[in-house]
Amino acid sequence: MAKGKKSKGTTYVSKGEVGTNRAITKQRRREYIANGLARRINQMKALKQGKNVVLTVPNPNKNDTRARFIKEKVDGKEYLKRMANTKSVMSS
Repeated sequence: MAKGKKSKGTTYVSKGEVGTNRAITKQRRREYIANGLARRINQMKALKQGKNVVLTVPNPNKNDTRARFIKEKVDGKEYLKRMANTKSVMSS
């Protein structure tokens, strides 16, 4: 077997955050997702910045029990264009 190249040691690679409790991290994530208002506010902020957002909405087809929620991708740049068009229409 051939040996790999040795590192030059010119760059520092972080070992990441050490000592975080996974249970606490999971609990915070669950609380954030359960609190729909904070999540929606963050999604709207991202859209206003032109970032792409994935919205999770209830499935309108109630007979489809396998997919209770569906994800819809919203293009941030397209959203900004639409908002600019609605503002110009409303002002005239």
